[in-house]
Amino acid sequence: METRTNQLHIAMFPWFAAGHITPFLHLSNEIAKRGHKITFFLPHKAQLQLDHLNHHPNLIAFHTITVPHVEGLPLGTETASDIPIFLSHLLVIAMDKTREQVEQTLAIIIPDFVFYDNAYWIPEIAREIGIKTVCYNVVSAASLAIALVPARKVNDSVTEEELRVPPEGYPSSKIVLSGNEAKGLSFISLPFGEGNMTFYDRIIMAMKGSDAIGIRTTRELEGNFCDYIASQYEKQVFLTGPVLSLEDSVFEEKLEPHWADWLDGFEPGSVVFCAFGSQINLEKPQFQEMLLGFELAELPFIVALKAPNGCETVEQALPEGFEERVKGRGKVSRGWVQQPLMLKHSSVGCFVNHCGFGSMWESLMSDKQIVLVPHLADQVLNTKLLVGELEVAVEVERGGIDGWISKESLCKAIKLVMDEGSEVGARVKINHAKWKENGGNSVLINGYIDKFLQNIQHL
Repeated sequence: METRTNQLHIAMFPWFAAGHITPFLHLSNEIAKRGHKITFFLPHKAQLQLDHLNHHPNLIAFHTITVPHVEGLPLGTETASDIPIFLSHLLVIAMDKTREQVEQTLAIIIPDFVFYDNAYWIPEIAREIGIKTVCYNVVSAASLAIALVPARKVNDSVTEEELRVPPEGYPSSKIVLSGNEAKGLSFISLPFGEGNMTFYDRIIMAMKGSDAIGIRTTRELEGNFCDYIASQYEKQVFLTGPVLSLEDSVFEEKLEPHWADWLDGFEPGSVVFCAFGSQINLEKPQFQEMLLGFELAELPFIVALKAPNGCETVEQALPEGFEERVKGRGKVSRGWVQQPLMLKHSSVGCFVNHCGFGSMWESLMSDKQIVLVPHLADQVLNTKLLVGELEVAVEVERGGIDGWISKESLCKAIKLVMDEGSEVGARVKINHAKWKENGGNSVLINGYIDKFLQNIQHL
């Protein structure tokens, strides 16, 4: 480990969701690896789940906070994984009610910086104590640029037609929303906190209040969007790169034996792996249709999806006779899986995912074929980046006004990238390899953290 005399002390306060807490912790590991100290605020249950990802416990101290109950939330709710996505507006109220706990601790430890995302009130606290703040964003710069810049000027009466129009100065004609896709952006005008605060209001305030903006991306991927965000907010924008899990062999985790043993029984590059993150809950008919799509593709597969709405367990939702028909070549996970390690296994050849920003980066940094099934607006934009701009992936076609994914359309997309002799599969594979060589090589990516630390030290 590199040690420094000018050690920084940084406090981390991410939104209470696995897709935010985990990348904040990955960044903490990289910063601690360079000799700096971290105090990491998070709910108790999240600490229990993430303890194994703290690779520098001598420098990264978890500080658990009590998440108060808010009427309308199930008792014991602490993170977004505990609730359906439509209750997130209540969880953010609970997060805001932790302000006094956070303020008291910051006043005692007095770090040099606080990194945060949704907690717009952090800069108010920090200024009183004399602490600098960085609003660190773990979503794509493209998503921020199209939805969460002052030029958007969102109010509670914004229409879908208005949302389809990019804000003034937006730097892309390809990565835009059209038709039904704009419905996914409507959440930015919905309540997200007490009073009349909307999601848009919250993030705009969070970004404006910061001393600098951080984004988990690279210039090679999203430089034009980062420049646009900097001009919109009139602030410095510092990039960290994708900040995935550490590569140090001393911290190397191993894939759980039952998965490793099962995957070892298949040819290299033959297995299809599917995961949609911690928050996507499909309806039961769509869940079943997707499983039938994997069956139809006639390739070995692992599906790791949450139990669909209305079902307590995955078993309750399996199509009749499905397990017997796919026995020996198909598995549906009953719980959480080690996604990064799945993608490192040589037998996995295709990653079907929702194109959340973390999964998007894991897709890009892997050598697997990529099939995308976006659900939310930011995932749609990420998909356009990979399919339209980089041409490294294939998107599953949706049908009808409800965006139904048929078993035939899923099977078709998988076969496009996996069938030997497929022109589409060959093209995306070549493009993916070129991108990894030019924009995703490890030397380039690792340099982002060093540059990021230099930039914040200059603040």
